[in-house]
Amino acid sequence: MIAPSMPLVLNTASTSADLAQALGLRMVDDWSENADQVYVFYDADRLVVGLSPVNREHPVAVDFELALRNRHPGRELLIKAVGGSRNRASVVDATAGLGRDSFLMASHGCTVTMCERMPVVAALLADGLRRAERADDCFEIASRMGLHQGSATDYLAALAEDDCPDVVYLDPMFPVSGKSALVKKEMRLFHSLVGLDEDSDALLDLALQRARHRVVVKRPPKAPYLAERKPQLSIAGKAVRFDIYPLKAFAK
Repeated sequence: MIAPSMPLVLNTASTSADLAQALGLRMVDDWSENADQVYVFYDADRLVVGLSPVNREHPVAVDFELALRNRHPGRELLIKAVGGSRNRASVVDATAGLGRDSFLMASHGCTVTMCERMPVVAALLADGLRRAERADDCFEIASRMGLHQGSATDYLAALAEDDCPDVVYLDPMFPVSGKSALVKKEMRLFHSLVGLDEDSDALLDLALQRARHRVVVKRPPKAPYLAERKPQLSIAGKAVRFDIYPLKAFAK
């Protein structure tokens, strides 16, 4: 799952032992001499994943309050891709990651179920939701978000027909390009933690079977279509492209 070594839980909070057991990680009391060792620990009440402080790198956390402050109203192509704010769609974010896109959709009225199969990342999401639910400026948005800690494939396949979402959203991890040196340090760590989504083609097939209105796939601007399946519509910006597979029009 991670190179060069699995994450450890640093014993910095009373809940660390339970967390380590839940994630199947080893508890440690101090930083390793190995500068590349990855840790899960608490930093100012946030659950984070990061390297030893000697690296002078910020650890990775899910911070929805920060995401709210950094929003850029009017520039959110994702909201257009999932059908706009008016429809207030129910969405399954099948590849939730750090939850930023899920939070953006929820902030525009969508009800979002985040699916995350990597246990450490799911723990970060759960911690981020916990803090957002008690924050005055985020609790309403967080109330529209839920977390499924497991495979999106299993989750979607098990849904009853009446419970299928309006939209299934896919943001599969893609290989880092030759410009990887330009990728933020936080994202390099995240890439190393979750690896590649090698089953994303099959997930697209399932998403097209379970979504009521559309499937939306996030891609780099020049990336090939997922599963070589051409979408009916794409919305592209400078840094990202959203491929849209319409199934049924939203009610007007």
